[in-house]
Amino acid sequence: MKSTTDLNMVNAYIPGRTDVGPVTEALIKRRDALLGPAYRLMYEHPLQIVRGEGVWLIDPQGRRYLDVYNNVTSLGHCHPAVTEAICQQVQTLATNTRYLHETILELAERLLATVPETALAHLMLTCTGSEANDLAYRIAKVRTGGSGVIVTDTAYHGITDAVSQFSPSLGATVNLGPHVRLVPAPRGYHAQGQDLGERFARDVKAAIADLQRHGIQPAALIVDSLFTSDGILPGPAGFLKGAVQAIQRAGGLFIADEVQPGFGRTGEHMWGFQRHGVVPDIVTMGKPMGNGQPVAGLLATADALQEFGQRSRYFNTFGGNTVSCAAALAVLKTIEREGLIDHAHEVGSILLDGIAALAERHEAIGDVRGAGMFVGVELVSDRRSRTPDRSLTSEVVNRMRDKGVLLSACAMGHNVLKIRPPLVLTKDQAGMVIDALDESLTQARTGSASR
Repeated sequence: MKSTTDLNMVNAYIPGRTDVGPVTEALIKRRDALLGPAYRLMYEHPLQIVRGEGVWLIDPQGRRYLDVYNNVTSLGHCHPAVTEAICQQVQTLATNTRYLHETILELAERLLATVPETALAHLMLTCTGSEANDLAYRIAKVRTGGSGVIVTDTAYHGITDAVSQFSPSLGATVNLGPHVRLVPAPRGYHAQGQDLGERFARDVKAAIADLQRHGIQPAALIVDSLFTSDGILPGPAGFLKGAVQAIQRAGGLFIADEVQPGFGRTGEHMWGFQRHGVVPDIVTMGKPMGNGQPVAGLLATADALQEFGQRSRYFNTFGGNTVSCAAALAVLKTIEREGLIDHAHEVGSILLDGIAALAERHEAIGDVRGAGMFVGVELVSDRRSRTPDRSLTSEVVNRMRDKGVLLSACAMGHNVLKIRPPLVLTKDQAGMVIDALDESLTQARTGSASR
């Protein structure tokens, strides 16, 4: 039976729609019985994965799939530097933040060193990005005395009760809080020549005024600095300045959600907000922080944290544990040692330019945009009207899967291909993505049954 929430997931497996074969069907039934109905699988034909290696995921038959979707393992699956750090630490000591330990201090020093142009002064650790955003919101409420939150209209910031209330991309079945105001995401492709910075700042100011009109003090503006769930909206660089100034003048905090765009993905800096020349009060992080080991957290200014620290004791049983700190430290060292930010810029440019060139042959490509190893490809049914083509997007995602290239989709129209490969993707592998997309669009246009 098709769930209403599947309507909000462009790449969901829908039971009964396709013949997945007896082995896969049996595994799905076993999973459903044991895990319950809230989980979802991806692709028309779900994948069983038994091993990961660099940019590859491998199924039981040994078939290799190029993973250009999962930015959790941004150094590549099972990176030896991270696995070695985890193994050594777990054999030595696995404990919490109520004991003195130098690894967490070195991690804090290295993370704070990535933001010398800011007043960010302290690190707090959690297990997930959702927890990090939840904690950031708690801090913002204490610091400002308010509860109002401003987010973009298809944002995703996490799954805790508090954070899900300002994650509209979760769909209509997850209610937004009465203290939440949505503003249109800065969609340059649909802006018809408007100044995105001016427009976004105006929308944020209007949201602030509406909160105040209803007796709600603004606590925070929180944005993913690449607007990932909104459709990957990287530019122009600098357009966030006016909106950030507006929330801070209103007494609220600016929270830069770097859970998806952080750790060098833009190919320019360590963090996505740095391309906008803004100064956050809090920066949240997660996903790629441990290259698969659950670790997340936030950086905050001393001013933002002062009253929270006086009022509250913060302890997270697994947040900041020694094993996760060792993994995160290995990630930072590897990004620096292997020059992965520069690499993301170089190979990401090849990927972006190669896909943009496909637009000359494929009318369905309305827009191609990105930064570093993060590319969005907007598919439309008509270039003049720029009408989203969700059906084609789903078809292309599944054709790519069958060709051995894994990606997914996002945006309000469910029509933007989301391409975010490991930072170690090579030029040749970028070429594989471009070729597979070219073939998939051609076959979709001609109605080819072959995948």
